[in-house]
Amino acid sequence: MNRSHTLAGLRDRPDIAVLVIGGGINGISVFRELALQGVDVVLAEKGDYCSGASAALSRMVHGGLRYLENGEFKLVRESLLERDRLLRNAPHYVAPLPTTVPIFDIFSGLANGAVRFLGLTRRPSRRGALVIKTGLAMYDLFTAARRLMPTHRFRGRAETLRKWPAINPAIRNSATYYDAWVSRPERLGLEMLLDATASAANARALNYAQVSSTGDSLAITDTLTGEQLPVRAQLVINATGGWIDLTNKAIGAAAQTMMGGTKGSHLIVDNAELFDALGGHMVYYENEDGRICILFPYLGKVLIGSTDIRVDDPDKVRCEEDEQRYILQSLAFVFPSIKVAENQIVFRFAGVRPLPASEDSFTSRIPRDHFCEFVEASGRLPATLCMIGGKWTTFRSFGALAADMALKRLGLARSQGTQDMAIGGGRDFPADPDAWCASFAAEHGLTVERAQTLLQRYGTSARDFVSHPAGEQMLPQSDYSASEMGRIIEREQVECLADLFLRRTTIAISGGLSFDLVNAVLDMLAAHKGWSASEAATERSTFLALLADRHGIDLQTHQRSALCA
Repeated sequence: MNRSHTLAGLRDRPDIAVLVIGGGINGISVFRELALQGVDVVLAEKGDYCSGASAALSRMVHGGLRYLENGEFKLVRESLLERDRLLRNAPHYVAPLPTTVPIFDIFSGLANGAVRFLGLTRRPSRRGALVIKTGLAMYDLFTAARRLMPTHRFRGRAETLRKWPAINPAIRNSATYYDAWVSRPERLGLEMLLDATASAANARALNYAQVSSTGDSLAITDTLTGEQLPVRAQLVINATGGWIDLTNKAIGAAAQTMMGGTKGSHLIVDNAELFDALGGHMVYYENEDGRICILFPYLGKVLIGSTDIRVDDPDKVRCEEDEQRYILQSLAFVFPSIKVAENQIVFRFAGVRPLPASEDSFTSRIPRDHFCEFVEASGRLPATLCMIGGKWTTFRSFGALAADMALKRLGLARSQGTQDMAIGGGRDFPADPDAWCASFAAEHGLTVERAQTLLQRYGTSARDFVSHPAGEQMLPQSDYSASEMGRIIEREQVECLADLFLRRTTIAISGGLSFDLVNAVLDMLAAHKGWSASEAATERSTFLALLADRHGIDLQTHQRSALCA
């Protein structure tokens, strides 16, 4: 993915078959599908890859237990199938997650489905044991033919309190089932891009590239330089999620309102008592107002979320103070004795769920399914295929659906599928990771611990990130090496510090940022980009402002606190 080569190619040959707008997980998915069929396809993302909603998911890969109540059985079945495919195709990033539901009632929630069916607006009541038992039985039924994980089990009050002593003592039962979690979703998206561009010379991707209409044609603007390049595509695919309506307007595609997204905010908490109380499980529970909340161990911390609030401007979403209070209040309901101090919140993030337009008064009832619609061309502009709705777990099947519609429109045939195609470092993933790490460490002169770290970060692509131990200089206050970071900078289309700390690595989300680390990486990035001292200083201040505004991280305050200590 060489940016200068891609731009030069578009200058020389602006005619392409398909222009995909949006470099989130769904845009990347359809891009990969088309690239593998040999289609001349270009992806343009106005920010960085997986920097919008695709970076703000709950880190779950799941069937969607609560969607059963809305009657979305097809979606749940499809989601469970795609979850199981990800467990096989991306085992370096996607892993099983035991999930426990605390239950406080027996019969509550039985009328929720009927209320939904009749179109009434009463707020859903909390789900009791019978509703949850029914849902989990369906979960087990949907996966019976390909059992990868244990079936669900119920516990009584006494057994539940023995296993989770800190849980709300008002509990009556608990139910445990298995779903999955994704450790590094942004890297998984990046690996799909790398796979696609490596497999086909006619597949090209650009971040920081804005698409707009210039009247009777389209142009891609390189927002880093301001250069505008005309493009002539036979078909446009709008995969911008919560931005679909805004994108259609920008490219001159007349369309009705398609999107009605909601905001989900999350906290990452460094609280050892809470981490230990979870016992390695995700706790999937309902707050007192009936909204679903989750908390589970994530990279040594605890992820807690989420809110579900309608939004008008997807570019300005962030976790607000009232949302943070709501999330912590929900925690107090399920683990009343555990208190989280504000300085234990190491990261917060928010994103927009790309939901179809809906007038439903309760956001939890808005359908989570996905579909595609064509917006026919006006004048000399190409037709636009809009990818509407969807959730992270189903990105592959959604991308395949959109690609098949695009191929039919272009009069082309599919030559291969992606159902069983490993992603990036998931290829040849070892059945025995410990043995692989021991062998890998011996082969490259590493410690076993270092080999394990590289396998977790990159899967079997870890071999590309190995440097000789004698030259393995670690970055300050970090378990990343300088050579590891240098390779990311050189080969992964990194344009700014946020790309590195928020998406190419998990340093920020896991609470690993420091002034010394930021400065050391900035020096490396500035040298690679040829920035002047003033340009580097501007980049530094821009990144620090972004951390404070969007993620609640004030490194200056942290630095002062450390000096005082």
